[in-house]
Amino acid sequence: LQDLVMPDIDGLQLVKYFRANAATRDVPLVVLSSKEEPIVKARAFALGANDYMVKLPDRLEVLARVRYHSRGYVALLERNEAYRALAETQREMAAELNRAARYVQSLLPPPLTAGPVRIGWKFVPSTQLAGDMFGYRWIDPEHLALYLLDVSGHGVGSALLAVSAGNVLSANSIPGADPRDPGAVVTKLNDMFQMDRQDGKYFTIWYGVYRPAAGELRYCNAGHPPSLLLSGGALHSLEADMPAVGFMPDMPYDTRTAAVAPGARLLVFSDGIMEIEQANGEMWPWTDFLARVSAELAVDDGDLIARHLDYVRALGGKDVLADDFSMMDVRF
Repeated sequence: LQDLVMPDIDGLQLVKYFRANAATRDVPLVVLSSKEEPIVKARAFALGANDYMVKLPDRLEVLARVRYHSRGYVALLERNEAYRALAETQREMAAELNRAARYVQSLLPPPLTAGPVRIGWKFVPSTQLAGDMFGYRWIDPEHLALYLLDVSGHGVGSALLAVSAGNVLSANSIPGADPRDPGAVVTKLNDMFQMDRQDGKYFTIWYGVYRPAAGELRYCNAGHPPSLLLSGGALHSLEADMPAVGFMPDMPYDTRTAAVAPGARLLVFSDGIMEIEQANGEMWPWTDFLARVSAELAVDDGDLIARHLDYVRALGGKDVLADDFSMMDVRF
């Protein structure tokens, strides 16, 4: 409760000081004045007073107003504490998601820069935790396995399923499936990761095995975008009509074969590199994507993926893409 007429300081100036001080900025302030003056009232409220009483007010009125403003102040403190706790929780969750994102990226293999096969890649998750996972490894000196999978949805659940399936493939821990037989591998994955046991989530996958001695690539495609193989001067689309992993139990997946000429090149990717909503609101046509990639493959350098990322960002008019961007550039 503050009078307006006091020695040494103007009451309205003191109201201004109270509101400028962090410790008293939100404390309820009731101004007391001996006059009912609209201009003074307006100035008091403009400077931050909560109420205005003409003195000497009745005792019951003072108590009623103090109780009213006190309840409002307590509610304000409780709301501020709730916001503070919420902000802290959000910071902790963001930190956890960042740690999870770093863990997912730590599982990705280093680029292959030596040997009969060279592999470069780029992985750019969208705003949420990624559901893409890819990898490659030499099963033995004669067989190189490589895969890329994309789990439905985004967030923690999708990332956990991607990590689980990726760990199974990396550790070669698929009982009853020869890792050199893509169809057998995907069939077993389908048995292990049925969507009714994965909170309704499923994933697409492209899994291939390259045999340098035979010059062939055996592969299986389960609902995934077709990989593109540039071999012998022709561009081949390595697709299949099989459903995604998790849709149908006891589904047999087949293995297909493509010839790999010396100097061939293979692009394996997720749909985040091609399903782009353009600035005009229309989706980027597949034919336009294919034409661009064909032109890029004619340039024999190591910057294809980086150029494509820059292009789709410009195409969509934003740096952050709506889906995860995963792409491998394989040179035989």
